[in-house]
Amino acid sequence: MARWRPPQPRSSPHITAEGHAALEAELQGLWTRRADVTRHLSAAAAEGDRSENAEYIYRKKELREIDRRIRYLQKRIPSLQVVRDPPTDQARVFFGAWVTLADTSGREVVYRIVGADEFDPERGWISLDSPVARALLGKHLDDEVEVETPGGVVRYEVVDVAYRDAEASPDS
Repeated sequence: MARWRPPQPRSSPHITAEGHAALEAELQGLWTRRADVTRHLSAAAAEGDRSENAEYIYRKKELREIDRRIRYLQKRIPSLQVVRDPPTDQARVFFGAWVTLADTSGREVVYRIVGADEFDPERGWISLDSPVARALLGKHLDDEVEVETPGGVVRYEVVDVAYRDAEASPDS
């Protein structure tokens, strides 16, 4: 019996200019890497029996993974909408905003709302599609938001909203 799963909801098409450039660079790097892997695969195939050739098997798997990522990027990049300019109302939370939140205990966290293809939790970049970002969109300074998490409802207060470059530190 097949295990049918409904398709995942489509992620938002928005991306920052930095994120778009990073995806383009990744695609170019994959093409370069693919040529190298293909060269190694040909050498491994020339060694003879492929059924017990670990190098051949490994390179085939690596080539499949590279091709899968290239196909994804070639379909995804043209459908992206690059957001280059900050919104006219910079007092509200929109795409690209750096948002400082304080929880009920007073602990502050800083998030940047970015596209689904560029989120990075270690840098504090959260996807536009995440529950926190969806709760924050359109909020003003001093607004309170409630976010449903697996551990229960978490309340935050918007302490600061800023629009600046990705290289800028959250404190600037």
